[in-house]
Amino acid sequence: MESILLFVVGIGVLVYSAEKLIGYLVGVASRWTISLFLVAVVFTGIEFDDLAFGVVLNMEDLSEVALGTVIGTTIAMTGIVLALAAIIAPCRVDVPKDYLVLFVAAPLLMLAFALTGFLTVSAAVVLVLLFVGFVGWIGYREYASRRPVFRNAEVYEQLEKVGAGAGGRPGGTATLDTPPSGGGSGRGGSRHFDLPPDLRVDQGFLRARAHSPGVALTLAVLALAGLVIGAVAAGEGTGGIIDTFDIDGTVFGVTVATLALTLEDIFLTVEPSRRGAPEIGIANVIGSVVFSVTGKLGIILLAGGAILVDADVLAWHLPVLIVMTAISAGFLATGHLRRWHGFVLLGLYVAYFVISLTVFGGVPVGD
Repeated sequence: MESILLFVVGIGVLVYSAEKLIGYLVGVASRWTISLFLVAVVFTGIEFDDLAFGVVLNMEDLSEVALGTVIGTTIAMTGIVLALAAIIAPCRVDVPKDYLVLFVAAPLLMLAFALTGFLTVSAAVVLVLLFVGFVGWIGYREYASRRPVFRNAEVYEQLEKVGAGAGGRPGGTATLDTPPSGGGSGRGGSRHFDLPPDLRVDQGFLRARAHSPGVALTLAVLALAGLVIGAVAAGEGTGGIIDTFDIDGTVFGVTVATLALTLEDIFLTVEPSRRGAPEIGIANVIGSVVFSVTGKLGIILLAGGAILVDADVLAWHLPVLIVMTAISAGFLATGHLRRWHGFVLLGLYVAYFVISLTVFGGVPVGD
């Protein structure tokens, strides 16, 4: 019972911290004039919670669960997270083509190392360096192309100047009553401006922008700390649940644990789109996929040692990961994430999940 409670509390901390992190990221990007896409790749794409979870599992001789969460969460990023974002909050997207190329290439690199039969420490060093290079390239491209700090930053600046809000309604008119100037008619005047039709004004973003750059960064780091603490608690609970109920480690790692951890990414992808900052959600998906199969896998290997790659991974699970990523990249390349894109991705994920359980006996790897 204690293990179940620890796991549930850990997941709850993850979700709460993720929700807080969204607003703080906007504050950091807006006040420091840094590309929101880059900030989101670093703060949300580098999944500190999943990383801590995987490291703890591999160090506790649960390598099958660790590899299961790497592959399972990566496929879920497109099959569940991006799918639900498209279904719930379809939006326009603007992702440079070279980002999408790297997005698709990352799983191919993992496959190249997995074909040797073992994921080794030497491969881990290369994977970590590749992710560092990915972040460096994103930073260079964002700076060189002068991509916007935050798509709606100028609107929020106007809202702050007039002290107005729009009740969260898109396409509204922000107004502020002001006292009459000298010689006026005695009636209060007002200043207003029309909000963009696709903007949902978010009071949380307004509060986040009110913080100084240092405070916003500190709060973002605290939210990240909450993610890590929640992951460690969930990891400890996982070991207890497996021991208590004699559940196969891989099956638990890639079903219950993976789906529970995916809740955080759903919040970090769907909510920003609904709140007028789709850059966070798309960067979360792209950054998470690239990080999972390069940086995260590399650090897990460095911390806990080499992992044996099951034959089913090579024959089924990694090919599915590559195909799902390529299809997602194609949808993002259209410039508009649509509802039918989400239904296609979700349908493919359900089919993958069912086939994996019925044909391969687990999702995504076996002992």
